[in-house]
Amino acid sequence: MDISELKKQIAYKAVDTLVHDNMKLGLGTGSTAVWIAHRIGELLTAKKLNNIIAVPTSLQTQLECEAIGIPVRSLRDPFLQGKLDLTIDGADEIDSRRRLIKGGGGALLREKICAYASQAFAIVADESKLVSTLGAVFAVPVEVIPEALYIVRKKIEKLGGKPLLRMGQKIAGPVLTEHGHMILDVAFGGIDDPRALEGNLKSIPGVVESGIFTCPVTCIVIGRTSGEIEVL
Repeated sequence: MDISELKKQIAYKAVDTLVHDNMKLGLGTGSTAVWIAHRIGELLTAKKLNNIIAVPTSLQTQLECEAIGIPVRSLRDPFLQGKLDLTIDGADEIDSRRRLIKGGGGALLREKICAYASQAFAIVADESKLVSTLGAVFAVPVEVIPEALYIVRKKIEKLGGKPLLRMGQKIAGPVLTEHGHMILDVAFGGIDDPRALEGNLKSIPGVVESGIFTCPVTCIVIGRTSGEIEVL
């Protein structure tokens, strides 16, 4: 199956299985998240889904929701009291213990905030994202305050990582997050203890967040190249 069509089918399966009336939803970032928003919009228009509030994890997702007509709020809105029923998001890597690497799209900070604010956390992905060891191929994104860039680099190197500043594709200079931070993509060549590394990275002054997610994942919706969609 074409990868774009597969992502659409994964997203639709996730929404049809997990999303119900009166939910406060965190919506992730990326191409599959766009299809999630489209499916929610379709169901709202058809009156098959009602009273949905979305908290987007990026400006990209927010604009998509607004264009489709999905009501959007910020997690700091007093109405939400910092709580979500469900966050649906993608992942760059998923290991057998449901630990993740995320942040390829640069929205790791808001993604992690929504994940920890949610009663349930669902991941949608195609089977290529399933790995035996996190970080063997995909680098770990680390969001850094610009003033701390060089000291963070040195500390990460002492942890065994090889940091590379993420540069813009169509602009001169480094990528900046929506919060004005830089991103280091750190190669570790495999991570033996993701939870320990997540804590060690977060303890470095100047590190805002890392793309290692060890919070509980409630559900994974995996798409196979055969076209089969599996809900784990």
